[in-house]
Amino acid sequence: MSAADIGRIFARLRESNEQPETELEFATPFQLLIAVILSAQATDKSVNQATRALFADAPTPDAMLALGESGLVPYINRIGLFRSKAKNVIASCRQLLDKHAGEVPATREALEALPGVGRKTANVVLNVAFGEATIAVDTHIFRVARRIGLASGETPLAVERELLQCIPEEFRRSAHHWLILHGRYVCKARRPECARCGLADLCAHNAVVGQSLASSDV
Repeated sequence: MSAADIGRIFARLRESNEQPETELEFATPFQLLIAVILSAQATDKSVNQATRALFADAPTPDAMLALGESGLVPYINRIGLFRSKAKNVIASCRQLLDKHAGEVPATREALEALPGVGRKTANVVLNVAFGEATIAVDTHIFRVARRIGLASGETPLAVERELLQCIPEEFRRSAHHWLILHGRYVCKARRPECARCGLADLCAHNAVVGQSLASSDV
């Protein structure tokens, strides 16, 4: 895909949603960190339902650590993998207090040293809490980037690197929000809604589908 078309894609995404935001609910960097840890293999909706009560009762690392794993589980037991997540959350709270004075660190190395925090989670925190132009490649972004023609990598890391290289700097800060929301609501996994997609004329997938349909009419 040409640089000009990539620019057009993100210009259109910005036009439709000038200031995209995560759909996770949080009030502090700590709460964002916990919400993202809980969101692995879970929907934002289910995480928000759990964290509304959790953050009301335990809004800080010391308050959440005081719950312990057994006290945390009742808040999150409707989220997938809740037992392992409870273990990681409590361990992360302890590490935040022991090593970072209860504050969420602003470096990738320190974030990824926290239990339950991988590259994707670190990228979300760095982007949303600290304003860095990172791209957290989840299943939506991995699918959308490859389907549209923005990237061809076979792994999330490869796709992340391709996106960081090809997306113009002016769009990079919000790019992962636009791509996630596009994948969640328009460019869906099983049935992409191409008929109402504002990127259809620039999309590699749509071009292939169009060519196939044209060939079948011959």
